Amino acid sequence: FKGGDYNAAIQKYTAATDIDPNVPAYWSNMAACYEKISQFDKMEEASRGCIKADKNFVKGYFRLATALKNLNDLEGCIKALESGLAVDSANPDLKRMKKELTELQRGETVAAYLRKCDEQASNGDIAGAYKTLELASRLDAGNPDIDRMMSKIKPKYDRMEAQRRAALSPDEVHKERGDDAYKNAQFEGAIDHYTKCIEGLKRRGEGQSDLAMKAHSNRAACYKQISNFDGVIEDCTAVLEVDPENVKALVRRAQAFEGVERYRFALQDIKTVLSMPREKVGKPNVDMCNMMQHRLNRTVQQLKAGNC
Repeated sequence: FKGGDYNAAIQKYTAATDIDPNVPAYWSNMAACYEKISQFDKMEEASRGCIKADKNFVKGYFRLATALKNLNDLEGCIKALESGLAVDSANPDLKRMKKELTELQRGETVAAYLRKCDEQASNGDIAGAYKTLELASRLDAGNPDIDRMMSKIKPKYDRMEAQRRAALSPDEVHKERGDDAYKNAQFEGAIDHYTKCIEGLKRRGEGQSDLAMKAHSNRAACYKQISNFDGVIEDCTAVLEVDPENVKALVRRAQAFEGVERYRFALQDIKTVLSMPREKVGKPNVDMCNMMQHRLNRTVQQLKAGNC
């Protein structure tokens, strides 16, 4: 290795691992040789052999991350770095590479957003382009490319938005003002607007319209934020009377039932969600409902035992 004959070194390290595969240094040095000759797929194999030999040998994770980075597997690279940092959280090489990779990933994501925005604007989708730029700004505020494109898109978006809002009904205006208040964490104000929207729709016999269901759902979210569980239950129930398989309403109502210690009702809603097709519910909701079901089952059993 020191003489620069990396292929010969690989043969020697391979022979050493054949004799004793549990020495991590043999695999690590072999991986270093493969890095020198840019055979990163082989470097990955050797690095994994190093980790298998000793999961606490931190250099193995660094070698694996280096290989995966050169193979353009950024997600795998970050996972390797995180695994290494779980062994040695203060390792400077792992921390430095993770920081570099995170920045690289962010840059690539922003660039992808900008390409998408340009395409949307070319196709006349100004609203979509504006939303894409907002996502990019959250990742890299002050980016000159984002600011330049925003200066072109935002005036067009503002004009379109003003025209759209001018054509809204009073109920739609209250619903949108509620949305704006919610985004600014003004939950009491949002509740007031959603209530006016719902009441107006009821007066016109549209209490079960799509707009009413959205207002009920959003008001439930506000009630949840201020721990008004009875309000959450009432609004979610209104939604479920129209759409019995509304996952968001079922989950929110179950959480509210748990908040007011109506555990059996909460468990019933959770079981309803878990009986639905997984693709409809979504993995995050399935995972959360499974945890809730376990917790609620335990609580119900404890209550039964206490009553015996």
